[in-house]
Amino acid sequence: MAATELAGDDIDLDAAARGIVYRTLAQAFRHPTAELHGLAASGDLAAELAQCLDRTALGVSVPELRTDDDYETLAARYNDLFELGYSEYTDRTDGSLSAEGPPVPLYESKYRPDQSWNDVNLDLARAYDYYGLEIDADDRDNHDALRYELEFAGYLARREAAVDGTAAAAARLDFHDRHLGHAAAGVAGRLADEPGTGVYGGLGTLLEAFVRADRNDLAARLEGDG
Repeated sequence: MAATELAGDDIDLDAAARGIVYRTLAQAFRHPTAELHGLAASGDLAAELAQCLDRTALGVSVPELRTDDDYETLAARYNDLFELGYSEYTDRTDGSLSAEGPPVPLYESKYRPDQSWNDVNLDLARAYDYYGLEIDADDRDNHDALRYELEFAGYLARREAAVDGTAAAAARLDFHDRHLGHAAAGVAGRLADEPGTGVYGGLGTLLEAFVRADRNDLAARLEGDG
């Protein structure tokens, strides 16, 4: 993956590598596919991410990302962490239920008590639209879904690598501060508090470390601020 997608004399290989890491993380935080399971089970997921990160100036290391789960167990683990809520009867005489959402929501607005759901998603919709990007109608979700934010950060990194240079880097820094930094820290923090996260615990650690390092590097380059 890394070796075949970072070619070209006019490409900023550091920015391109960051774009691949973002895209890979976006895929990893979707419901697992058989392909992702195979990469995690073989160790290739960690190896390919490490290869990309070695091409950057970030100094981020890849934690343990190998899984011993079979595919069905990995999918069940994902569902338990990110999709399924918890319900229990509070009064069995009348069937009253107490319900909570998943322990680790994959939506930025869940970690933004200072902002309304509408404000977060409207700002993201405007950001995506500015670059002519739309959410796939066949895979429609809220604009603040973590995977969309990661895909957008990857898109901006690829623009920095090949098209816009400093302008795209500045847009990514703004996106970190307004959105992705909050989502990444929130998801990673919840995962760190949960038992039985398996490979997703390592992915949460990498998510937070990579997003923070990318943001701080951009700030240092563009603003002289770490």
